[in-house]
Amino acid sequence: MFRIFGHYIHKSLLLLLMTEAVILSLSIYLAVEVRFSDTGTGMTVPVEPLLPKALVFCLIMIATMTSMGLYQRDLREGIEGMLIRMGASFVLGLILLSMVFYFSPPLFLGRGAFGYAVLFAITGIAFSRVAFLKLVDQEALKRRILVLGTGKRASSIAQLRRSSDLRGSRVVGFVHMKGDHDIVDQSRVMPLESTLLEFCKQHQIDEIVIAVDDRRKGFPVEEILDCKMSGIQVVDKLTFFERQMGKLILSSLHPSWLIFSEGFHKGITREYTKRAFDISVSFIILVLTFPIIVLTALAIWMESGFRGPIFYRQVRVGQNWRLFQVMKFRSMCVDAEKDGVAQWAQQNDARVTRIGKFIRKVRIDELPQLINVLRGDMSFVGPRPERPMFVEQLSDKIPYFAERHRVKPGITGWAQIMYPYGASEHDSIEKLQYDLYYVKNYSLFLDLMILFQTAEVILWGKGAR
Repeated sequence: MFRIFGHYIHKSLLLLLMTEAVILSLSIYLAVEVRFSDTGTGMTVPVEPLLPKALVFCLIMIATMTSMGLYQRDLREGIEGMLIRMGASFVLGLILLSMVFYFSPPLFLGRGAFGYAVLFAITGIAFSRVAFLKLVDQEALKRRILVLGTGKRASSIAQLRRSSDLRGSRVVGFVHMKGDHDIVDQSRVMPLESTLLEFCKQHQIDEIVIAVDDRRKGFPVEEILDCKMSGIQVVDKLTFFERQMGKLILSSLHPSWLIFSEGFHKGITREYTKRAFDISVSFIILVLTFPIIVLTALAIWMESGFRGPIFYRQVRVGQNWRLFQVMKFRSMCVDAEKDGVAQWAQQNDARVTRIGKFIRKVRIDELPQLINVLRGDMSFVGPRPERPMFVEQLSDKIPYFAERHRVKPGITGWAQIMYPYGASEHDSIEKLQYDLYYVKNYSLFLDLMILFQTAEVILWGKGAR
Protein backbone atom coordinates (compact mmCIF):
# COMPACT_ATOMS: atom_id res chain seq x y z
CA MET A 1 0.00 0.00 0.00
CA PHE A 2 1.44 3.36 -1.04
CA ARG A 3 0.42 6.70 0.41
CA ILE A 4 0.37 9.54 -2.12
CA PHE A 5 -0.41 13.04 -0.79
CA GLY A 6 -2.03 11.42 2.25
CA HIS A 7 -4.28 9.10 0.23
CA TYR A 8 -3.76 5.34 0.33
CA ILE A 9 -3.34 3.60 -3.02
CA HIS A 10 -3.19 -0.19 -3.34
CA LYS A 11 0.09 -1.38 -4.81
CA SER A 12 -1.79 -3.68 -7.17
CA LEU A 13 -3.95 -0.84 -8.55
CA LEU A 14 -0.96 1.47 -8.91
CA LEU A 15 0.98 -1.26 -10.73
CA LEU A 16 -2.03 -1.89 -12.98
CA LEU A 17 -2.34 1.82 -13.83
CA MET A 18 1.38 2.11 -14.63
CA THR A 19 1.26 -1.05 -16.77
CA GLU A 20 -1.73 0.17 -18.74
CA ALA A 21 -0.19 3.62 -19.19
CA VAL A 22 2.82 1.93 -20.79
CA ILE A 23 0.54 -0.23 -22.97
CA LEU A 24 -1.44 2.80 -24.17
CA SER A 25 1.69 4.81 -24.95
CA LEU A 26 3.43 1.95 -26.77
CA SER A 27 0.26 1.32 -28.81
CA ILE A 28 0.90 4.60 -30.65
CA TYR A 29 4.49 3.68 -31.51
CA LEU A 30 3.57 0.13 -32.53
CA ALA A 31 0.65 1.37 -34.66
CA VAL A 32 2.86 3.78 -36.60
CA GLU A 33 5.49 1.10 -37.10
CA VAL A 34 2.94 -1.40 -38.45
CA ARG A 35 1.10 1.19 -40.57
CA PHE A 36 4.21 2.43 -42.37
CA SER A 37 6.35 -0.71 -42.32
CA ASP A 38 4.95 -2.03 -45.63
CA THR A 39 4.86 1.23 -47.62
CA GLY A 40 7.98 0.30 -49.59
CA THR A 41 9.19 3.89 -49.37
CA GLY A 42 11.97 3.13 -46.96
CA MET A 43 10.67 5.87 -44.68
CA THR A 44 11.65 5.78 -41.05
CA VAL A 45 9.11 7.28 -38.73
CA PRO A 46 10.69 9.84 -36.36
CA VAL A 47 10.21 8.95 -32.70
CA GLU A 48 10.17 12.44 -31.15
CA PRO A 49 6.99 13.80 -32.79
CA LEU A 50 5.09 10.75 -31.56
CA LEU A 51 5.70 11.49 -27.88
CA PRO A 52 3.03 14.25 -27.54
CA LYS A 53 0.53 12.06 -29.40
CA ALA A 54 1.29 9.07 -27.20
CA LEU A 55 0.96 11.16 -24.03
CA VAL A 56 -2.38 12.68 -25.10
CA PHE A 57 -3.74 9.26 -26.06
CA CYS A 58 -2.53 7.73 -22.78
CA LEU A 59 -3.83 10.53 -20.52
CA ILE A 60 -7.29 10.69 -22.10
CA MET A 61 -7.76 6.92 -22.03
CA ILE A 62 -6.55 6.67 -18.42
CA ALA A 63 -8.96 9.48 -17.49
CA THR A 64 -11.95 7.79 -19.15
CA MET A 65 -11.07 4.41 -17.65
CA THR A 66 -10.85 6.04 -14.23
CA SER A 67 -14.21 7.73 -14.78
CA MET A 68 -15.70 4.31 -15.54
CA GLY A 69 -14.48 2.98 -12.20
CA LEU A 70 -11.79 0.69 -13.59
CA TYR A 71 -9.28 1.80 -10.95
CA GLN A 72 -11.65 1.64 -7.98
CA ARG A 73 -10.48 -0.19 -4.89
CA ASP A 74 -13.92 -1.76 -4.38
CA LEU A 75 -14.63 -2.90 -7.94
CA ARG A 76 -16.24 -6.31 -7.44
CA GLU A 77 -17.41 -7.17 -10.94
CA GLY A 78 -15.98 -10.13 -12.82
CA ILE A 79 -14.37 -10.23 -16.23
CA GLU A 80 -17.65 -9.60 -18.09
CA GLY A 81 -18.48 -6.49 -16.07
CA MET A 82 -14.93 -5.22 -16.43
CA LEU A 83 -15.02 -5.68 -20.21
CA ILE A 84 -18.30 -3.73 -20.41
CA ARG A 85 -16.73 -0.85 -18.51
CA MET A 86 -13.66 -1.07 -20.75
CA GLY A 87 -15.81 -0.83 -23.87
CA ALA A 88 -17.68 2.19 -22.52
CA SER A 89 -14.43 3.90 -21.52
CA PHE A 90 -12.95 3.42 -25.00
CA VAL A 91 -16.08 4.81 -26.65
CA LEU A 92 -15.95 7.88 -24.40
CA GLY A 93 -12.21 8.14 -24.97
CA LEU A 94 -12.63 8.10 -28.75
CA ILE A 95 -15.21 10.89 -28.51
CA LEU A 96 -12.86 13.04 -26.44
CA LEU A 97 -9.92 12.26 -28.72
CA SER A 98 -11.98 13.28 -31.74
CA MET A 99 -12.59 16.66 -30.09
CA VAL A 100 -8.87 17.02 -29.34
CA PHE A 101 -7.96 16.16 -32.94
CA TYR A 102 -10.51 18.67 -34.24
CA PHE A 103 -9.04 21.54 -32.23
CA SER A 104 -5.42 20.37 -32.62
CA PRO A 105 -4.97 18.55 -35.99
CA PRO A 106 -1.18 18.03 -35.57
CA LEU A 107 -1.93 15.50 -32.81
CA PHE A 108 -3.83 13.24 -35.22
CA LEU A 109 -1.97 10.15 -36.46
CA GLY A 110 -4.09 9.43 -39.50
CA ARG A 111 -7.03 7.06 -39.71
CA GLY A 112 -5.03 3.92 -40.43
CA ALA A 113 -2.42 4.37 -37.72
CA PHE A 114 -5.03 5.53 -35.19
CA GLY A 115 -7.16 2.46 -35.93
CA TYR A 116 -4.19 0.19 -35.28
CA ALA A 117 -3.41 2.10 -32.07
CA VAL A 118 -6.94 1.58 -30.73
CA LEU A 119 -6.85 -2.12 -31.66
CA PHE A 120 -3.48 -2.66 -29.96
CA ALA A 121 -4.59 -0.67 -26.91
CA ILE A 122 -7.84 -2.62 -26.46
CA THR A 123 -6.03 -5.94 -26.86
CA GLY A 124 -3.24 -4.99 -24.46
CA ILE A 125 -5.59 -3.57 -21.82
CA ALA A 126 -7.83 -6.66 -22.04
CA PHE A 127 -4.86 -8.95 -21.41
CA SER A 128 -3.62 -6.80 -18.53
CA ARG A 129 -7.09 -6.82 -16.94
CA VAL A 130 -7.45 -10.60 -17.17
CA ALA A 131 -3.95 -11.02 -15.74
CA PHE A 132 -4.79 -8.57 -12.94
CA LEU A 133 -7.92 -10.50 -11.96
CA LYS A 134 -5.95 -13.73 -11.92
CA LEU A 135 -2.92 -12.41 -10.03
CA VAL A 136 -4.49 -10.01 -7.53
CA ASP A 137 -5.84 -12.90 -5.45
CA GLN A 138 -2.60 -14.87 -5.47
CA GLU A 139 -1.49 -15.51 -1.90
CA ALA A 140 2.17 -14.84 -2.73
CA LEU A 141 1.33 -11.22 -3.60
CA LYS A 142 -0.71 -10.48 -0.48
CA ARG A 143 0.39 -8.75 2.70
CA ARG A 144 0.06 -11.22 5.60
CA ILE A 145 -1.65 -9.64 8.61
CA LEU A 146 -1.93 -10.78 12.22
CA VAL A 147 -4.61 -9.21 14.43
CA LEU A 148 -3.93 -8.86 18.15
CA GLY A 149 -7.30 -9.19 19.84
CA THR A 150 -10.36 -11.40 19.65
CA GLY A 151 -13.00 -9.15 21.21
CA LYS A 152 -15.34 -6.45 19.94
CA ARG A 153 -12.68 -4.35 18.20
CA ALA A 154 -11.20 -7.35 16.41
CA SER A 155 -14.61 -8.68 15.36
CA SER A 156 -15.11 -5.81 12.91
CA ILE A 157 -11.96 -6.93 11.09
CA ALA A 158 -13.14 -10.54 11.15
CA GLN A 159 -16.35 -9.44 9.45
CA LEU A 160 -14.48 -8.19 6.38
CA ARG A 161 -15.30 -10.88 3.84
CA ARG A 162 -15.19 -9.13 0.48
CA SER A 163 -11.95 -9.45 -1.44
CA SER A 164 -12.18 -5.75 -2.31
CA ASP A 165 -12.09 -4.81 1.40
CA LEU A 166 -8.89 -6.82 1.90
CA ARG A 167 -7.35 -6.28 -1.52
CA GLY A 168 -3.63 -6.93 -1.36
CA SER A 169 -3.91 -8.30 2.20
CA ARG A 170 -4.75 -11.55 3.98
CA VAL A 171 -5.69 -11.83 7.64
CA VAL A 172 -3.71 -14.89 8.77
CA GLY A 173 -5.43 -15.09 12.13
CA PHE A 174 -6.28 -13.52 15.49
CA VAL A 175 -4.42 -13.80 18.79
CA HIS A 176 -6.27 -13.71 22.11
CA MET A 177 -5.13 -10.94 24.45
CA LYS A 178 -5.67 -10.80 28.19
CA GLY A 179 -8.94 -9.06 29.05
CA ASP A 180 -10.64 -9.79 25.71
CA HIS A 181 -14.02 -11.51 25.67
CA ASP A 182 -13.78 -13.70 22.58
CA ILE A 183 -16.21 -12.77 19.83
CA VAL A 184 -14.12 -13.82 16.84
CA ASP A 185 -14.84 -17.33 15.57
CA GLN A 186 -12.55 -19.75 17.44
CA SER A 187 -11.51 -21.37 14.16
CA ARG A 188 -9.67 -18.14 13.30
CA VAL A 189 -7.98 -17.74 16.70
CA MET A 190 -4.35 -18.88 16.73
CA PRO A 191 -2.60 -20.04 19.93
CA LEU A 192 0.52 -18.05 20.82
CA GLU A 193 2.95 -20.74 21.98
CA SER A 194 6.15 -18.72 21.59
CA THR A 195 7.24 -15.10 21.65
CA LEU A 196 5.28 -12.80 19.37
CA LEU A 197 8.34 -12.18 17.16
CA GLU A 198 9.03 -15.90 16.71
CA PHE A 199 5.36 -16.47 15.94
CA CYS A 200 5.40 -13.73 13.30
CA LYS A 201 8.55 -15.14 11.68
CA GLN A 202 7.09 -18.65 11.68
CA HIS A 203 3.90 -17.49 9.92
CA GLN A 204 5.66 -14.90 7.70
CA ILE A 205 3.65 -12.00 9.14
CA ASP A 206 4.19 -8.64 7.42
CA GLU A 207 1.95 -6.51 9.62
CA ILE A 208 0.39 -6.56 13.08
CA VAL A 209 -2.96 -4.81 13.64
CA ILE A 210 -3.68 -3.80 17.25
CA ALA A 211 -7.37 -4.42 17.99
CA VAL A 212 -7.32 -5.06 21.74
CA ASP A 213 -10.41 -4.03 23.71
CA ASP A 214 -8.52 -3.02 26.87
CA ARG A 215 -4.82 -2.18 26.59
CA ARG A 216 -4.49 -1.79 30.35
CA LYS A 217 -4.60 -5.54 30.96
CA GLY A 218 -1.37 -7.28 30.05
CA PHE A 219 -0.71 -5.43 26.82
CA PRO A 220 2.59 -6.88 25.45
CA VAL A 221 4.38 -3.59 24.79
CA GLU A 222 7.90 -5.06 24.81
CA GLU A 223 7.03 -7.88 22.41
CA ILE A 224 5.25 -5.53 20.01
CA LEU A 225 8.23 -3.15 20.12
CA ASP A 226 10.52 -6.10 19.38
CA CYS A 227 8.43 -6.91 16.28
CA LYS A 228 8.45 -3.26 15.20
CA MET A 229 12.23 -2.99 15.53
CA SER A 230 12.58 -6.24 13.56
CA GLY A 231 10.88 -4.74 10.52
CA ILE A 232 7.26 -5.86 11.03
CA GLN A 233 4.82 -3.00 10.53
CA VAL A 234 2.51 -2.26 13.45
CA VAL A 235 -0.72 -0.27 13.04
CA ASP A 236 -3.88 0.23 15.05
CA LYS A 237 -7.37 -0.71 13.91
CA LEU A 238 -8.29 2.84 12.89
CA THR A 239 -5.27 3.18 10.61
CA PHE A 240 -5.97 -0.27 9.15
CA PHE A 241 -9.54 0.67 8.19
CA GLU A 242 -8.46 4.09 6.93
CA ARG A 243 -6.00 2.41 4.59
CA GLN A 244 -8.12 -0.53 3.45
CA MET A 245 -11.53 1.13 3.14
CA GLY A 246 -10.89 4.85 2.87
CA LYS A 247 -12.88 5.84 5.96
CA LEU A 248 -12.49 6.56 9.68
CA ILE A 249 -14.43 4.15 11.90
CA LEU A 250 -16.54 6.25 14.28
CA SER A 251 -17.07 3.47 16.81
CA SER A 252 -13.31 3.34 17.51
CA LEU A 253 -12.43 6.99 16.95
CA HIS A 254 -11.04 8.95 19.88
CA PRO A 255 -9.56 12.46 20.19
CA SER A 256 -5.99 11.32 20.88
CA TRP A 257 -5.84 9.41 17.58
CA LEU A 258 -7.02 12.51 15.70
CA ILE A 259 -4.46 14.65 17.51
CA PHE A 260 -1.43 12.45 16.86
CA SER A 261 -2.27 10.99 13.43
CA GLU A 262 -1.08 12.56 10.20
CA GLY A 263 -3.44 14.72 8.19
CA PHE A 264 -5.68 17.77 8.62
CA HIS A 265 -3.04 19.91 6.92
CA LYS A 266 -3.94 23.44 5.89
CA GLY A 267 -1.97 26.29 4.40
CA ILE A 268 -2.15 29.23 2.05
CA THR A 269 -0.68 27.27 -0.88
CA ARG A 270 -3.14 24.41 -0.39
CA GLU A 271 -6.11 26.79 -0.13
CA TYR A 272 -5.15 28.82 -3.21
CA THR A 273 -4.51 25.64 -5.21
CA LYS A 274 -7.89 24.23 -4.26
CA ARG A 275 -9.62 27.51 -5.07
CA ALA A 276 -7.95 27.65 -8.48
CA PHE A 277 -9.05 24.05 -9.09
CA ASP A 278 -12.64 24.88 -8.09
CA ILE A 279 -12.87 27.92 -10.35
CA SER A 280 -11.26 26.19 -13.35
CA VAL A 281 -13.34 23.00 -13.20
CA SER A 282 -16.61 24.84 -12.46
CA PHE A 283 -16.12 27.33 -15.28
CA ILE A 284 -15.27 24.59 -17.82
CA ILE A 285 -18.26 22.44 -16.82
CA LEU A 286 -20.55 25.50 -16.83
CA VAL A 287 -19.51 26.34 -20.39
CA LEU A 288 -19.77 22.74 -21.63
CA THR A 289 -23.17 22.15 -20.05
CA PHE A 290 -24.73 25.52 -20.84
CA PRO A 291 -27.07 24.06 -23.53
CA ILE A 292 -28.19 21.38 -21.04
CA ILE A 293 -28.81 24.05 -18.40
CA VAL A 294 -30.99 26.08 -20.80
CA LEU A 295 -33.01 23.02 -21.94
CA THR A 296 -33.49 21.86 -18.32
CA ALA A 297 -34.72 25.28 -17.23
CA LEU A 298 -37.17 25.36 -20.15
CA ALA A 299 -38.44 21.82 -19.38
CA ILE A 300 -39.05 22.63 -15.69
CA TRP A 301 -40.84 25.86 -16.60
CA MET A 302 -43.06 24.08 -19.15
CA GLU A 303 -43.92 21.24 -16.73
CA SER A 304 -45.07 23.76 -14.12
CA GLY A 305 -47.37 25.45 -16.66
CA PHE A 306 -45.00 28.41 -17.14
CA ARG A 307 -45.68 29.51 -13.56
CA GLY A 308 -43.53 27.66 -11.03
CA PRO A 309 -39.95 28.61 -10.10
CA ILE A 310 -37.12 27.01 -12.08
CA PHE A 311 -34.50 27.13 -9.36
CA TYR A 312 -34.69 25.93 -5.79
CA ARG A 313 -32.86 27.83 -3.05
CA GLN A 314 -32.31 26.42 0.39
CA VAL A 315 -30.20 27.38 3.40
CA ARG A 316 -27.27 25.01 3.99
CA VAL A 317 -24.33 24.91 6.41
CA GLY A 318 -20.96 25.78 4.90
CA GLN A 319 -17.35 25.90 6.05
CA ASN A 320 -16.93 26.84 9.72
CA TRP A 321 -20.72 26.55 10.11
CA ARG A 322 -21.43 29.64 7.99
CA LEU A 323 -24.91 29.59 6.43
CA PHE A 324 -25.44 30.13 2.71
CA GLN A 325 -28.16 29.55 0.11
CA VAL A 326 -27.52 26.61 -2.19
CA MET A 327 -28.94 26.72 -5.74
CA LYS A 328 -30.38 23.69 -7.51
CA PHE A 329 -32.84 23.03 -10.29
CA ARG A 330 -36.26 22.45 -8.77
CA SER A 331 -36.95 18.72 -8.97
CA MET A 332 -39.89 18.51 -6.55
CA CYS A 333 -43.36 20.00 -6.52
CA VAL A 334 -43.58 23.58 -5.22
CA ASP A 335 -45.25 22.62 -1.92
CA ALA A 336 -42.90 19.67 -1.16
CA GLU A 337 -42.53 20.83 2.45
CA LYS A 338 -45.77 22.79 2.89
CA ASP A 339 -45.89 21.92 6.60
CA GLY A 340 -42.46 23.52 7.08
CA VAL A 341 -40.83 20.35 8.39
CA ALA A 342 -37.55 19.27 6.74
CA GLN A 343 -37.73 15.75 5.30
CA TRP A 344 -35.18 13.29 3.91
CA ALA A 345 -35.61 12.43 0.23
CA GLN A 346 -36.83 8.83 -0.07
CA GLN A 347 -36.63 6.19 -2.77
CA ASN A 348 -39.43 6.84 -5.34
CA ASP A 349 -40.37 10.02 -3.48
CA ALA A 350 -43.88 11.11 -4.53
CA ARG A 351 -42.87 14.76 -4.28
CA VAL A 352 -40.45 14.46 -7.23
CA THR A 353 -41.78 15.70 -10.58
CA ARG A 354 -41.38 13.82 -13.88
CA ILE A 355 -38.62 16.13 -15.07
CA GLY A 356 -37.18 16.12 -11.57
CA LYS A 357 -36.90 12.34 -11.53
CA PHE A 358 -34.74 12.41 -14.65
CA ILE A 359 -32.49 15.33 -13.70
CA ARG A 360 -31.89 13.85 -10.23
CA LYS A 361 -30.96 10.52 -11.79
CA VAL A 362 -28.28 12.06 -14.00
CA ARG A 363 -27.34 14.79 -11.48
CA ILE A 364 -28.37 17.68 -13.74
CA ASP A 365 -30.21 19.22 -10.78
CA GLU A 366 -26.79 19.88 -9.18
CA LEU A 367 -25.47 22.06 -12.03
CA PRO A 368 -26.64 25.43 -10.60
CA GLN A 369 -24.40 24.74 -7.60
CA LEU A 370 -21.50 25.66 -9.89
CA ILE A 371 -22.59 29.28 -9.19
CA ASN A 372 -22.15 28.58 -5.47
CA VAL A 373 -18.65 27.30 -6.18
CA LEU A 374 -17.72 30.38 -8.20
CA ARG A 375 -19.09 32.57 -5.40
CA GLY A 376 -16.91 30.75 -2.88
CA ASP A 377 -19.75 29.29 -0.81
CA MET A 378 -18.82 25.75 -1.88
CA SER A 379 -15.94 23.78 -3.29
CA PHE A 380 -16.31 21.46 -6.25
CA VAL A 381 -15.21 18.54 -4.06
CA GLY A 382 -16.15 18.27 -0.40
CA PRO A 383 -18.73 16.88 2.05
CA ARG A 384 -22.36 17.23 1.02
CA PRO A 385 -23.89 20.50 2.32
CA GLU A 386 -26.61 19.76 4.87
CA ARG A 387 -29.54 21.78 6.16
CA PRO A 388 -29.13 23.51 9.55
CA MET A 389 -31.95 21.46 11.12
CA PHE A 390 -30.31 18.17 10.14
CA VAL A 391 -26.85 19.41 11.20
CA GLU A 392 -28.18 20.35 14.63
CA GLN A 393 -29.95 17.02 15.09
CA LEU A 394 -27.08 14.88 13.83
CA SER A 395 -24.42 16.83 15.77
CA ASP A 396 -26.26 16.01 18.99
CA LYS A 397 -26.50 12.31 18.16
CA ILE A 398 -23.35 11.52 16.18
CA PRO A 399 -19.87 12.25 17.58
CA TYR A 400 -17.53 14.31 15.38
CA PHE A 401 -20.35 15.20 12.95
CA ALA A 402 -19.53 18.89 13.30
CA GLU A 403 -15.94 18.26 12.13
CA ARG A 404 -17.09 17.73 8.55
CA HIS A 405 -17.66 21.49 8.37
CA ARG A 406 -13.94 22.23 8.73
CA VAL A 407 -13.79 22.38 4.91
CA LYS A 408 -16.13 23.80 2.29
CA PRO A 409 -19.02 21.53 1.24
CA GLY A 410 -18.88 20.22 -2.30
CA ILE A 411 -21.01 19.31 -5.30
CA THR A 412 -19.37 15.90 -5.23
CA GLY A 413 -17.22 14.22 -2.63
CA TRP A 414 -15.50 11.11 -1.31
CA ALA A 415 -18.62 10.02 0.58
CA GLN A 416 -20.83 10.52 -2.48
CA ILE A 417 -18.77 8.15 -4.64
CA MET A 418 -18.11 5.59 -1.89
CA TYR A 419 -21.61 5.36 -0.41
CA PRO A 420 -25.13 5.69 -1.92
CA TYR A 421 -27.59 8.48 -1.14
CA GLY A 422 -28.02 9.03 2.61
CA ALA A 423 -31.58 9.35 3.88
CA SER A 424 -31.40 8.30 7.52
CA GLU A 425 -29.31 8.67 10.65
CA HIS A 426 -27.56 5.37 9.92
CA ASP A 427 -26.66 6.56 6.42
CA SER A 428 -25.36 9.81 7.88
CA ILE A 429 -23.03 7.86 10.18
CA GLU A 430 -21.70 5.80 7.28
CA LYS A 431 -21.16 8.86 5.09
CA LEU A 432 -19.56 10.81 7.93
CA GLN A 433 -16.83 8.15 8.14
CA TYR A 434 -15.91 8.89 4.52
CA ASP A 435 -16.29 12.67 5.01
CA LEU A 436 -13.83 12.58 7.93
CA TYR A 437 -11.37 10.66 5.76
CA TYR A 438 -11.62 13.44 3.18
CA VAL A 439 -11.25 16.23 5.77
CA LYS A 440 -8.16 14.45 7.12
CA ASN A 441 -6.50 13.68 3.79
CA TYR A 442 -7.85 16.16 1.24
CA SER A 443 -5.46 17.33 -1.47
CA LEU A 444 -5.53 18.25 -5.15
CA PHE A 445 -4.60 14.64 -5.95
CA LEU A 446 -7.60 13.28 -4.04
CA ASP A 447 -9.87 15.93 -5.59
CA LEU A 448 -8.81 14.82 -9.08
CA MET A 449 -9.50 11.18 -8.19
CA ILE A 450 -12.97 12.09 -6.93
CA LEU A 451 -13.65 14.21 -10.02
CA PHE A 452 -12.89 11.32 -12.37
CA GLN A 453 -14.85 8.78 -10.31
CA THR A 454 -17.85 11.12 -10.13
CA ALA A 455 -18.30 10.52 -13.85
CA GLU A 456 -18.78 6.83 -13.06
CA VAL A 457 -21.41 7.66 -10.42
CA ILE A 458 -23.33 9.72 -12.99
CA LEU A 459 -22.94 7.29 -15.88
CA TRP A 460 -23.95 4.26 -13.82
CA GLY A 461 -26.66 6.06 -11.83
CA LYS A 462 -25.37 5.21 -8.38
CA GLY A 463 -27.13 6.59 -5.34
CA ALA A 464 -29.58 8.93 -7.07
CA ARG A 465 -33.04 9.59 -5.59
